[in-house]
Amino acid sequence: MEKSVGFEFDSYMQEVFQMKEVDVHSYSPLTLAYIGDSIYDLIIKSLVINQGNRQVNKLHKETSMYVQASTQSLMMRAMQEELTEEEHAVYKRGRNAKSVSPGKKVKSITDYRRATGFEALLGYLYLKKEWKRMLDLVKIGLDSLKRKRSV
Repeated sequence: MEKSVGFEFDSYMQEVFQMKEVDVHSYSPLTLAYIGDSIYDLIIKSLVINQGNRQVNKLHKETSMYVQASTQSLMMRAMQEELTEEEHAVYKRGRNAKSVSPGKKVKSITDYRRATGFEALLGYLYLKKEWKRMLDLVKIGLDSLKRKRSV
């Protein structure tokens, strides 16, 4: 049922908004990172609100811990060994993409680039409709954060 719901949503969205089919390989790494950032944000916000209703500023504070470049960078390091050759190539394209300068809150350019690769990978998997794989990789990354915090 899970897969059919996602498929129905995607098909219906394409129909309603008259969206054309686009080859995911035609997107630039920064375009993949752009959509990947949104998808990752939605995943994290869904997990945070699932913990229970709270004040929005508390929800935002917890979400912010997970969506910052340094956290995404840590997650990506844990996920790298699990990537297929194709996924690793997408990650590297995103990581090496020339983008505007990182925001003021970014502590290191390495974290920023690794996070951009992370987001590009998620965007790629999302657009390929490989949602299960995308979520499995995010879970690996989140689990690695829990292990680091408990040490």
